[in-house]
Amino acid sequence: MKATVKAVCISEKKGTKKHPVPSITLLENHGIIGDAHAVNADTPIQYRHRQISLLADESVDTMRAMGMELNAGDFAENILTEGIELKTLPVGTRLQVGETELEISQIGKQCHNDCEIKKLTGKCVMPTEGIFAVVIKGGIIRPEDVITILR
Repeated sequence: MKATVKAVCISEKKGTKKHPVPSITLLENHGIIGDAHAVNADTPIQYRHRQISLLADESVDTMRAMGMELNAGDFAENILTEGIELKTLPVGTRLQVGETELEISQIGKQCHNDCEIKKLTGKCVMPTEGIFAVVIKGGIIRPEDVITILR
């Protein structure tokens, strides 16, 4: 199975779920145009490496197996993938996603206390299975774009 983008999502305001959109436009060293989590002059230095978040749909399936109905963006991921084990890729790995190039900058993250999913189930996959990346080469990403591991 080839690795592909299943959905692309943004949120216009921090602290809200992301929602699917037809496409996202990435800028180098910034993130997604129109996403509340894009890097700007006010972004603290310790978060500037988390420009884009990715999560595998297969990881979301483990939560669906617990009886939850989950949609793209519910874990605040920007890119929902299919056919690639994101959590196994080391920091520094470069990915071509559609016409863009991303570099993995962090695996997982600490779950915040108000995580709705963790409150409901006692578990959240984003802290251990989600990844973050910086934008090396900007461009547009759409659902069904191919994901290729470059190095």
